[in-house]
Amino acid sequence: MTWVLFLLLGLLAVPFTIELTRSKVTDADRNTAPGQFALLSQGTTHYQWYGPEKGPVAICIHGLSTPSFVWRGVAQGLVLAGFRVLTYDHYGRGYSDRPKGRQDAAFFLTQLDDLMRHEKVDGPVTVLGYSMGGAIAAHFTAANPGAVKQLILLAPAGMQHIVGKAAAFARDTPILGDWLFLMTYPRLLRKGITAEAGLKSSVENITDLQLAETHKRGFFPAILSSLRGVLRDPAQAQHRDIAASGVPVLAIWGREDDVIPLAARDILAEWNPNAVQSVIDEAGHGLTYTHSDDVLEAIRATRR
Repeated sequence: MTWVLFLLLGLLAVPFTIELTRSKVTDADRNTAPGQFALLSQGTTHYQWYGPEKGPVAICIHGLSTPSFVWRGVAQGLVLAGFRVLTYDHYGRGYSDRPKGRQDAAFFLTQLDDLMRHEKVDGPVTVLGYSMGGAIAAHFTAANPGAVKQLILLAPAGMQHIVGKAAAFARDTPILGDWLFLMTYPRLLRKGITAEAGLKSSVENITDLQLAETHKRGFFPAILSSLRGVLRDPAQAQHRDIAASGVPVLAIWGREDDVIPLAARDILAEWNPNAVQSVIDEAGHGLTYTHSDDVLEAIRATRR
Protein backbone atom coordinates (compact mmCIF):
# COMPACT_ATOMS: atom_id res chain seq x y z
CA MET A 1 0.00 0.00 0.00
CA THR A 2 3.01 2.29 0.42
CA TRP A 3 3.35 2.80 -3.31
CA VAL A 4 -0.33 3.74 -3.52
CA LEU A 5 0.20 6.40 -0.86
CA PHE A 6 3.23 7.79 -2.68
CA LEU A 7 1.27 7.81 -5.94
CA LEU A 8 -1.58 9.68 -4.29
CA LEU A 9 0.77 12.19 -2.70
CA GLY A 10 2.53 12.66 -6.03
CA LEU A 11 -0.78 13.33 -7.76
CA LEU A 12 -1.79 15.82 -5.10
CA ALA A 13 1.54 17.63 -5.51
CA VAL A 14 1.37 17.95 -9.31
CA PRO A 15 -0.50 21.27 -9.72
CA PHE A 16 1.29 22.94 -6.82
CA THR A 17 4.65 21.82 -8.20
CA ILE A 18 3.76 23.15 -11.64
CA GLU A 19 2.78 26.48 -10.09
CA LEU A 20 6.13 26.72 -8.30
CA THR A 21 8.00 26.05 -11.54
CA ARG A 22 6.31 28.91 -13.38
CA SER A 23 8.53 31.93 -13.90
CA LYS A 24 8.36 34.96 -11.65
CA VAL A 25 7.90 38.48 -12.91
CA THR A 26 11.49 39.72 -12.94
CA ASP A 27 13.24 43.07 -13.15
CA ALA A 28 14.23 42.10 -16.69
CA ASP A 29 10.55 41.69 -17.57
CA ARG A 30 9.72 45.05 -16.06
CA ASN A 31 12.56 46.75 -17.91
CA THR A 32 10.80 45.91 -21.18
CA ALA A 33 7.34 46.97 -19.99
CA PRO A 34 5.60 50.10 -21.23
CA GLY A 35 4.58 52.62 -18.62
CA GLN A 36 5.81 53.02 -15.07
CA PHE A 37 5.86 51.37 -11.64
CA ALA A 38 4.77 52.56 -8.22
CA LEU A 39 5.61 50.97 -4.87
CA LEU A 40 2.27 51.07 -3.05
CA SER A 41 1.12 49.76 0.33
CA GLN A 42 0.46 46.22 -0.96
CA GLY A 43 3.33 46.00 -3.42
CA THR A 44 4.58 47.28 -6.77
CA THR A 45 1.92 48.23 -9.32
CA HIS A 46 2.49 48.62 -13.04
CA TYR A 47 0.58 51.49 -14.64
CA GLN A 48 0.52 53.52 -17.83
CA TRP A 49 -0.76 56.93 -18.88
CA TYR A 50 -2.07 57.71 -22.36
CA GLY A 51 -2.95 61.11 -23.77
CA PRO A 52 -2.59 64.80 -22.89
CA GLU A 53 -1.50 65.78 -19.38
CA LYS A 54 -4.31 68.32 -19.03
CA GLY A 55 -7.17 66.14 -20.32
CA PRO A 56 -10.03 64.88 -18.13
CA VAL A 57 -8.93 61.64 -16.50
CA ALA A 58 -10.41 58.26 -17.39
CA ILE A 59 -9.35 55.26 -15.26
CA CYS A 60 -9.65 51.85 -16.90
CA ILE A 61 -10.00 48.78 -14.64
CA HIS A 62 -9.35 45.43 -16.29
CA GLY A 63 -10.94 42.06 -15.59
CA LEU A 64 -10.14 38.70 -14.07
CA SER A 65 -7.55 37.19 -16.39
CA THR A 66 -6.39 39.74 -19.00
CA PRO A 67 -4.18 42.56 -17.65
CA SER A 68 -4.22 46.23 -18.58
CA PHE A 69 -3.12 45.65 -22.17
CA VAL A 70 -6.75 44.70 -22.81
CA TRP A 71 -7.50 48.46 -22.88
CA ARG A 72 -4.97 49.53 -25.53
CA GLY A 73 -7.46 49.97 -28.35
CA VAL A 74 -10.11 51.68 -26.23
CA ALA A 75 -7.47 53.86 -24.55
CA GLN A 76 -6.26 55.22 -27.88
CA GLY A 77 -9.83 56.04 -28.84
CA LEU A 78 -10.42 57.81 -25.53
CA VAL A 79 -7.26 59.84 -26.10
CA LEU A 80 -8.64 60.98 -29.46
CA ALA A 81 -11.74 62.10 -27.59
CA GLY A 82 -9.55 64.27 -25.35
CA PHE A 83 -9.15 62.06 -22.28
CA ARG A 84 -6.01 61.41 -20.28
CA VAL A 85 -6.25 57.66 -19.68
CA LEU A 86 -4.80 55.65 -16.78
CA THR A 87 -4.53 51.86 -16.99
CA TYR A 88 -2.90 49.55 -14.45
CA ASP A 89 -2.36 45.87 -13.68
CA HIS A 90 -4.15 44.28 -10.74
CA TYR A 91 -1.94 42.47 -8.29
CA GLY A 92 -1.29 38.96 -9.57
CA ARG A 93 -1.49 40.03 -13.21
CA GLY A 94 0.73 41.67 -15.77
CA TYR A 95 3.84 43.30 -14.32
CA SER A 96 2.41 43.99 -10.86
CA ASP A 97 3.43 42.15 -7.68
CA ARG A 98 1.82 38.96 -6.39
CA PRO A 99 0.93 39.71 -2.75
CA LYS A 100 -0.92 37.07 -0.77
CA GLY A 101 -4.35 37.61 0.73
CA ARG A 102 -7.95 37.41 -0.42
CA GLN A 103 -8.64 39.67 -3.35
CA ASP A 104 -11.89 41.12 -2.09
CA ALA A 105 -13.33 44.55 -2.84
CA ALA A 106 -11.26 46.21 -0.10
CA PHE A 107 -8.08 44.67 -1.54
CA PHE A 108 -8.72 46.09 -5.01
CA LEU A 109 -9.92 49.48 -3.75
CA THR A 110 -6.77 49.86 -1.67
CA GLN A 111 -4.65 49.37 -4.78
CA LEU A 112 -6.70 51.88 -6.76
CA ASP A 113 -6.81 54.43 -3.93
CA ASP A 114 -3.04 54.07 -3.44
CA LEU A 115 -2.37 54.56 -7.14
CA MET A 116 -4.63 57.61 -7.40
CA ARG A 117 -2.87 59.21 -4.44
CA HIS A 118 0.52 58.34 -5.93
CA GLU A 119 -0.45 59.97 -9.21
CA LYS A 120 -2.29 62.86 -7.52
CA VAL A 121 -5.61 62.05 -9.18
CA ASP A 122 -8.37 63.58 -7.09
CA GLY A 123 -11.38 63.55 -9.43
CA PRO A 124 -13.91 63.82 -10.66
CA VAL A 125 -12.89 61.06 -13.08
CA THR A 126 -14.54 58.80 -15.59
CA VAL A 127 -14.22 55.19 -14.42
CA LEU A 128 -14.36 52.30 -16.89
CA GLY A 129 -14.61 48.72 -15.65
CA TYR A 130 -14.44 45.60 -17.80
CA SER A 131 -15.74 42.22 -16.58
CA MET A 132 -14.42 41.79 -13.01
CA GLY A 133 -13.25 45.38 -13.34
CA GLY A 134 -16.92 46.33 -13.61
CA ALA A 135 -17.53 44.94 -10.13
CA ILE A 136 -14.46 46.76 -8.78
CA ALA A 137 -15.57 49.98 -10.50
CA ALA A 138 -19.03 49.65 -8.92
CA HIS A 139 -17.52 49.23 -5.45
CA PHE A 140 -15.24 52.23 -6.03
CA THR A 141 -18.06 54.45 -7.31
CA ALA A 142 -20.42 53.48 -4.49
CA ALA A 143 -17.70 54.34 -1.96
CA ASN A 144 -16.63 57.57 -3.73
CA PRO A 145 -19.61 58.94 -5.69
CA GLY A 146 -18.32 62.51 -5.52
CA ALA A 147 -15.08 61.46 -7.23
CA VAL A 148 -16.77 59.85 -10.25
CA LYS A 149 -18.08 61.90 -13.18
CA GLN A 150 -19.35 58.86 -15.10
CA LEU A 151 -19.23 55.10 -14.60
CA ILE A 152 -18.84 53.03 -17.78
CA LEU A 153 -19.27 49.27 -17.48
CA LEU A 154 -18.21 46.82 -20.20
CA ALA A 155 -19.65 43.31 -19.85
CA PRO A 156 -19.51 43.88 -16.08
CA ALA A 157 -19.44 41.19 -13.45
CA GLY A 158 -21.36 41.76 -10.23
CA MET A 159 -24.94 41.17 -11.40
CA GLN A 160 -25.09 37.45 -10.67
CA HIS A 161 -22.97 34.43 -9.83
CA ILE A 162 -20.94 33.48 -12.90
CA VAL A 163 -19.22 30.23 -11.96
CA GLY A 164 -20.31 26.65 -12.55
CA LYS A 165 -20.47 23.86 -10.00
CA ALA A 166 -16.82 22.79 -10.29
CA ALA A 167 -15.57 26.37 -9.98
CA ALA A 168 -17.93 26.99 -7.07
CA PHE A 169 -16.53 23.91 -5.31
CA ALA A 170 -12.97 25.14 -5.88
CA ARG A 171 -13.95 28.60 -4.65
CA ASP A 172 -15.64 27.34 -1.50
CA THR A 173 -13.25 24.54 -0.50
CA PRO A 174 -9.82 25.30 0.97
CA ILE A 175 -6.83 23.19 -0.11
CA LEU A 176 -8.77 20.60 -2.10
CA GLY A 177 -10.41 23.45 -4.01
CA ASP A 178 -6.98 24.94 -4.68
CA TRP A 179 -5.81 21.58 -6.01
CA LEU A 180 -8.84 21.19 -8.27
CA PHE A 181 -8.55 24.73 -9.59
CA LEU A 182 -4.83 24.54 -10.32
CA MET A 183 -5.30 21.10 -11.87
CA THR A 184 -8.08 22.07 -14.29
CA TYR A 185 -8.41 25.81 -14.84
CA PRO A 186 -5.07 26.53 -16.59
CA ARG A 187 -5.95 24.11 -19.40
CA LEU A 188 -9.48 25.49 -19.70
CA LEU A 189 -8.27 29.07 -19.85
CA ARG A 190 -5.63 28.34 -22.49
CA LYS A 191 -8.23 26.46 -24.53
CA GLY A 192 -10.57 29.43 -24.37
CA ILE A 193 -7.82 31.85 -25.35
CA THR A 194 -6.69 29.83 -28.36
CA ALA A 195 -10.30 29.35 -29.48
CA GLU A 196 -10.54 33.13 -29.95
CA ALA A 197 -7.19 33.48 -31.74
CA GLY A 198 -8.84 34.24 -35.06
CA LEU A 199 -11.00 37.09 -33.83
CA LYS A 200 -10.22 40.65 -34.86
CA SER A 201 -8.55 42.68 -32.13
CA SER A 202 -7.51 46.26 -31.49
CA VAL A 203 -4.73 44.86 -29.28
CA GLU A 204 -1.85 43.53 -31.37
CA ASN A 205 -0.82 39.93 -30.54
CA ILE A 206 -3.40 39.71 -27.77
CA THR A 207 -3.53 35.90 -27.92
CA ASP A 208 0.21 35.63 -27.34
CA LEU A 209 0.03 38.19 -24.54
CA GLN A 210 -2.82 36.34 -22.84
CA LEU A 211 -1.10 32.97 -23.12
CA ALA A 212 2.13 34.41 -21.73
CA GLU A 213 0.24 35.40 -18.57
CA THR A 214 -0.64 31.76 -17.91
CA HIS A 215 3.04 30.89 -17.52
CA LYS A 216 3.70 33.43 -14.75
CA ARG A 217 3.81 32.36 -11.11
CA GLY A 218 1.00 33.73 -8.98
CA PHE A 219 -1.39 34.34 -11.87
CA PHE A 220 -3.74 31.41 -11.27
CA PRO A 221 -3.75 31.76 -7.45
CA ALA A 222 -4.72 35.42 -7.97
CA ILE A 223 -7.65 34.40 -10.15
CA LEU A 224 -8.87 31.92 -7.54
CA SER A 225 -8.45 34.54 -4.83
CA SER A 226 -10.62 36.95 -6.84
CA LEU A 227 -13.30 34.29 -7.25
CA ARG A 228 -13.24 33.87 -3.48
CA GLY A 229 -13.24 37.62 -2.97
CA VAL A 230 -14.73 40.41 -5.08
CA LEU A 231 -16.55 38.01 -7.44
CA ARG A 232 -18.10 35.89 -4.70
CA ASP A 233 -21.27 37.94 -4.25
CA PRO A 234 -23.28 40.24 -6.55
CA ALA A 235 -22.82 43.99 -6.11
CA GLN A 236 -26.51 44.78 -5.67
CA ALA A 237 -26.04 47.14 -2.73
CA GLN A 238 -23.33 49.06 -4.57
CA HIS A 239 -25.42 49.54 -7.70
CA ARG A 240 -28.41 50.69 -5.68
CA ASP A 241 -26.18 53.19 -3.88
CA ILE A 242 -24.84 54.42 -7.23
CA ALA A 243 -28.39 54.89 -8.47
CA ALA A 244 -29.25 56.88 -5.36
CA SER A 245 -26.14 59.03 -5.75
CA GLY A 246 -27.07 60.10 -9.28
CA VAL A 247 -23.72 59.17 -10.87
CA PRO A 248 -24.38 58.61 -14.62
CA VAL A 249 -23.91 54.98 -15.64
CA LEU A 250 -23.40 53.51 -19.10
CA ALA A 251 -23.38 49.72 -19.42
CA ILE A 252 -22.21 48.10 -22.67
CA TRP A 253 -22.94 44.43 -23.33
CA GLY A 254 -22.03 41.86 -25.97
CA ARG A 255 -25.07 40.10 -27.35
CA GLU A 256 -23.11 36.86 -27.81
CA ASP A 257 -21.33 36.99 -24.45
CA ASP A 258 -21.22 33.52 -22.87
CA VAL A 259 -19.33 34.65 -19.75
CA ILE A 260 -21.56 37.52 -18.60
CA PRO A 261 -24.93 36.68 -20.22
CA LEU A 262 -27.08 39.46 -21.62
CA ALA A 263 -29.67 38.64 -18.96
CA ALA A 264 -27.44 40.59 -16.55
CA ARG A 265 -28.64 43.74 -18.33
CA ASP A 266 -32.11 43.27 -16.86
CA ILE A 267 -30.70 42.81 -13.36
CA LEU A 268 -28.78 46.09 -13.64
CA ALA A 269 -31.93 47.81 -14.96
CA GLU A 270 -33.78 46.69 -11.83
CA TRP A 271 -31.03 47.92 -9.50
CA ASN A 272 -30.41 51.17 -11.38
CA PRO A 273 -33.29 52.17 -13.69
CA ASN A 274 -31.41 55.30 -14.74
CA ALA A 275 -28.46 53.40 -16.20
CA VAL A 276 -28.10 53.82 -19.96
CA GLN A 277 -27.55 50.44 -21.61
CA SER A 278 -26.12 49.55 -25.02
CA VAL A 279 -25.84 46.14 -26.69
CA ILE A 280 -23.25 45.38 -29.37
CA ASP A 281 -24.45 42.78 -31.85
CA GLU A 282 -22.12 39.84 -32.60
CA ALA A 283 -19.82 40.81 -29.72
CA GLY A 284 -18.78 38.25 -27.12
CA HIS A 285 -17.06 38.77 -23.79
CA GLY A 286 -13.94 40.20 -25.43
CA LEU A 287 -15.82 43.24 -26.76
CA THR A 288 -13.24 45.58 -25.21
CA TYR A 289 -10.70 44.52 -27.85
CA THR A 290 -12.82 42.79 -30.51
CA HIS A 291 -15.32 45.66 -30.87
CA SER A 292 -13.38 48.68 -29.64
CA ASP A 293 -14.89 51.02 -32.23
CA ASP A 294 -18.43 50.05 -31.21
CA VAL A 295 -17.54 50.52 -27.55
CA LEU A 296 -16.13 53.98 -28.27
CA GLU A 297 -19.18 54.93 -30.33
CA ALA A 298 -21.47 53.94 -27.42
CA ILE A 299 -19.35 56.10 -25.11
CA ARG A 300 -19.40 59.06 -27.52
CA ALA A 301 -23.19 58.80 -27.76
CA THR A 302 -23.56 59.48 -24.03
CA ARG A 303 -21.30 62.56 -24.23
CA ARG A 304 -23.24 64.32 -26.97
